[in-house]
Amino acid sequence: MLKIYNDLTNQKEEFEPLEPGKVRMYVCGMTVYDLCHLGHARVMVVFDVIYRYLKEKGYQVTYIRNITDIDDKIINRANERGQPFAELTDEFIRAMREDAAALGVLVPDGEPRATGHIDEILAMIRRLIENGHAYVADNGDVYYEVRSFPEYGRLSGKSIEDLRSGARVEPGEGKRDPLDFALWKAAKPGEPAWDSPWGKGRPGWHIECSAMSTSCLGDTFDIHGGGADLTFPHHENEIAQSEGATGHPFVRYWLHNGFVRVNDEKMSKSLGNFFTVREILQRYRPEEVRYFILTSQYRSPLNYDEEHLENARSALTRFYTALRGLPEAQPAGDQAFGGRFEAAMDDDFNTPEALAVMFDLVREINRVRPQDESGAAALGAELRRLGAILGILQEDPEAYLRGGGSGNDEFDDSVIEQLIQQRLDARTARQWAEADRIRDQLKEQGILLEDGPDGTSWRRG
Repeated sequence: MLKIYNDLTNQKEEFEPLEPGKVRMYVCGMTVYDLCHLGHARVMVVFDVIYRYLKEKGYQVTYIRNITDIDDKIINRANERGQPFAELTDEFIRAMREDAAALGVLVPDGEPRATGHIDEILAMIRRLIENGHAYVADNGDVYYEVRSFPEYGRLSGKSIEDLRSGARVEPGEGKRDPLDFALWKAAKPGEPAWDSPWGKGRPGWHIECSAMSTSCLGDTFDIHGGGADLTFPHHENEIAQSEGATGHPFVRYWLHNGFVRVNDEKMSKSLGNFFTVREILQRYRPEEVRYFILTSQYRSPLNYDEEHLENARSALTRFYTALRGLPEAQPAGDQAFGGRFEAAMDDDFNTPEALAVMFDLVREINRVRPQDESGAAALGAELRRLGAILGILQEDPEAYLRGGGSGNDEFDDSVIEQLIQQRLDARTARQWAEADRIRDQLKEQGILLEDGPDGTSWRRG
């Protein structure tokens, strides 16, 4: 039985979807005004694995990951660059999708854009006004009245009184209470704007997700995910808006992935430790980055440093080396490893424990292989099957081991093969010093040789 830690109840619960056999899941995606950074990569990979595993469990999953394509940051960046906001967002949506594909992230079932749901946003705001949860300010803004929703704060554990202490209304704001937040912002000169019953304007950030999620998945759905930084106020506000508008419970299970740190410090541009996905992929292969993300349980902090990425590289090298040269086969019928893997993933998607099971499987492959190659091949097929659930180990082992790492990728394969043959000739002629010299020459180029009974294989180190 799958158990999930539900941030709404602060406990691990058995997962029971609203509709048997079907799961509806919504995840807050990117605000597209810049390139994806490591924090975005973690959200995409974490919920991609959850998506994959739910499907592996036999559920029919509808996975929605939204795109925020209108907000203050987008408008400011477009103005800085002197381009239309839609041109800016289209550029970064393309970049986001390229980064996601590089990391092996499956395309969600839907990627709604906020600007494509203006009608749904306006309809939800109207319902909130009619239900007494929102009001139109004198300046044309529309605000959600937080005090009208008694359960406000239940997700984040914050009380209205504590939040109100020290809060104040900024000059120019038309809100009645410092805690109230904007649902609709009256148009300012030069800003993108849409018609509404309250005058031209644009939606607030929080209402966008409420409108997109409920229009795609219904008033109540199973899973809502995102980064821990969104718990308050974004997800708290989503609950207040959605339930205030529909009168129905909004989400059954709330999941948040932990923060990303760099060398044990908070990642931030001001500290100079801010990395985009593209910068990281200049030094590490996408599968190494994905594997690194999975070495931490999704709710735990993830610490980025060189040692952890190198460990990911070494681990994948070990996996692919075990798979190297194995013939095609059906996955092993023995359920020991598959059962342990499932037990790990059923425990709130415990990917570190699932990877540990796969390491045990590698050891078994290496133990069995000398005596029973067909048995090893079946175990290798099982390793690939489990890897697919995590989105790893799907490359050809030979291509993987020869194709990357920290070595010189420009050292031509044909040159390597020629040098290996020269070394073999030297060994045959018992010219040991020459054979060692060639081995050292290759090693300097990041090419590692492995002598075995079937000859010499090589990989990039």
